[in-house]
Amino acid sequence: MMSMTCHNLDFGTRVLDLVAIGSSSNSSIERYAVKNHGKTFATKVYGARRMVCCRQNISRTRVFSTNTSEALLNGVGQRTAPVLDLKKEAKSPISLANLFEVVADDLQTLNQNLQSIVGAENPVLMSAAEQIFGAGGKRMRPALVFLVSRATLELVGLKDLTTKHRRLAEIIEMIHTASLIHDDVLDESDLRRGRETVHQLYGTRVAILAGDFMFAQSSWYLANLENLEVIKLISQVIKDFASGEIKQASSLFDCDVKLEDYLLKSYYKTASLIAASTKGAAIFSGADRSVTEQMYEYGKNLGLSFQVVDDILDFTQSAEQLGKPAGSDLAKGNLTAPVIFALEKEPKLREIIESEFCETGSLDEAIELVKQCGGIERAQELAKEKADIAIKSLQCLPQSDFRLGLEDMVMFNLERID
Repeated sequence: MMSMTCHNLDFGTRVLDLVAIGSSSNSSIERYAVKNHGKTFATKVYGARRMVCCRQNISRTRVFSTNTSEALLNGVGQRTAPVLDLKKEAKSPISLANLFEVVADDLQTLNQNLQSIVGAENPVLMSAAEQIFGAGGKRMRPALVFLVSRATLELVGLKDLTTKHRRLAEIIEMIHTASLIHDDVLDESDLRRGRETVHQLYGTRVAILAGDFMFAQSSWYLANLENLEVIKLISQVIKDFASGEIKQASSLFDCDVKLEDYLLKSYYKTASLIAASTKGAAIFSGADRSVTEQMYEYGKNLGLSFQVVDDILDFTQSAEQLGKPAGSDLAKGNLTAPVIFALEKEPKLREIIESEFCETGSLDEAIELVKQCGGIERAQELAKEKADIAIKSLQCLPQSDFRLGLEDMVMFNLERID
């Protein structure tokens, strides 16, 4: 008989909920599906894909309250038994094309709808929409909506997606696109996905208004879904975007910034939308609250892991790979996880950053110090910790190609730094 004990620890403004899971025989619990690797206990075939179930001893699983935004800080600084070991995972790289194959038809329908749902009231707005939607992109967020939607359908006995599922995916991509238009203005970026940015083509004024219009249009579609819980959830995301930008702008070149502050900013700017995407999809499937909260945890921690990986790549990839100068975030004074970790060991790095790289070659020196002081390696550990939590959150779902796709998304992200 499996037992569960819950402990609530109050740390000032942060509430930490610990859930201990065990059994009288101390037996291991089933982890997650992987493909052709790991210790095999059972093998099942779903469609054309073979899934091998693995087990791993887990004595304690942490579940954190989502009542406040600071709940995203679960596990920071703690060393838990790693779940994901890339050296033991499949060696063949995961491609997004293969990962999204099971929802390819859903994404195709979304692509056909994206440009038209912006509206034809203004030719400039339509042209701006065509410019950024037509540039393609990974469509990761709507793909996650479709994967979670289809993964949770079986739990409630539904056979296919509803119109609300599909509209949610479109809303999520519109909000993401609006944020990109505004980000390009703030960052003064000339290119987005190989194309000129909206503000380069039409000017800053039009770009800002185009982003505002997409936010407003997505809000209108959201209201028409007539689900108060999802309306509150997605509306909070738009507020989070602004909070993240303000938080980042107010802490430039601040060498006293804490890891908790960095993670909170990363939640606002990246993870909030992904968490809302995955939770909203489960809500529209009619899943139990326990499942919708786990889908929130999955999206939140996947989003945080993605942001940490992006920040690592800013130091490890070439300018050609990044499409922008290496270390560009650091040059602007945006201190990310690798820098925060390196500052703990190297006082000279603080001096260089606080000087705002006034001396020739100081930026290159700072980048090298981050690498030498283990900032990259510790950031990699942080990305994997968040990925572990994301994978654990999927245990409530039945085995399927869609759950496997959600698991592979976590691995795809980590493979970017492997």
